Amino acid sequence: MTTSAAHPAQVLLGAQAGAHGIPVCDHYSGVEVRMRKSLQLQQQMQLEFGHCVFDVTLDCEDGAPVGQEREHAMLVAQLARDAAPGARVAARVHTVDHPAFQQDMTIIAGEAGLRLCHIMLPKVETVDDVLAAERALDAAGANHLPLHALIESPAAVHRAFDIAAHPRIQSLSFGLMDFVSAHGGAIPATGMTSDGQFQHPLVVRAKLEIAAACHAHGKVPSHCVVTEFSDAAVLQAAAGRAAREYGYTRMWSIHPAQIRPILAAFAPEQSEIARAARIICAAMEADWAPISEDGVLHDRASYRYFWQVLDRAHQTGRALPPEAQAWFAQPQAEA
Repeated sequence: MTTSAAHPAQVLLGAQAGAHGIPVCDHYSGVEVRMRKSLQLQQQMQLEFGHCVFDVTLDCEDGAPVGQEREHAMLVAQLARDAAPGARVAARVHTVDHPAFQQDMTIIAGEAGLRLCHIMLPKVETVDDVLAAERALDAAGANHLPLHALIESPAAVHRAFDIAAHPRIQSLSFGLMDFVSAHGGAIPATGMTSDGQFQHPLVVRAKLEIAAACHAHGKVPSHCVVTEFSDAAVLQAAAGRAAREYGYTRMWSIHPAQIRPILAAFAPEQSEIARAARIICAAMEADWAPISEDGVLHDRASYRYFWQVLDRAHQTGRALPPEAQAWFAQPQAEA
């Protein structure tokens, strides 16, 4: 195989930002009827787009009923096992110091680990929490599963770089509401709103630290929820800011109506998609040597960016130019 015939991902994804290609939307539900509807919606949209465009995270923590932790964990494991082919299903377990944590990991990871895409750990404070979860996964026979960590306190933000550096971590998420609450009233309630979370300096700093920690270690920064779930315009505006201004490449959804606005906000413009396809095609024809486009020099440093534009377009369900479609006709690892 010549260099020009190689799949672009094989040539270009040595960059840190290309280390993990996961959907840009992570949808949470913890009540049985909503969990089932979320999985049904995922299957419907998978048929629409030809691939899975959002994760479904089945919640055992804040979004789940209290008092039936074992029964709920068994339900989550069953739903994951019964999910449709190609589904991406995750689980948020209890905190590592919660009495139900070990039970969650034993039941969910032990019985459904082969169907899960990751485990979400809430309220991670230190790398020790990640190590405890890693041991629990290994004991459950799920040592292949990546971990996502939810950063929800000032101390956790301070340690975000160390947490992101752990090889088992695939993504860090920002827990806005717990973060604001952890400040003892020093951040007003407006800091939890769609506008205020982009204005209060302490919240802005936390968002930037988490995004920077992820990009420093090739992990995926996942933005927090927008609680005004009935206003699609507000949600899409916040998601757009998270993507364009704060470096986030993924975002939480807590209502089915938020999924498509998140996909739209994280998708590249159609003109940028077309340009990226032209540049990657020209690069392949040049055996990945430098090229000139309208008097601007491009080489593999910028090719990586334009490949990531195409990859994000694919992940968000955008139409790809005909010349780029073949690159996504099969998983990149098999190309």
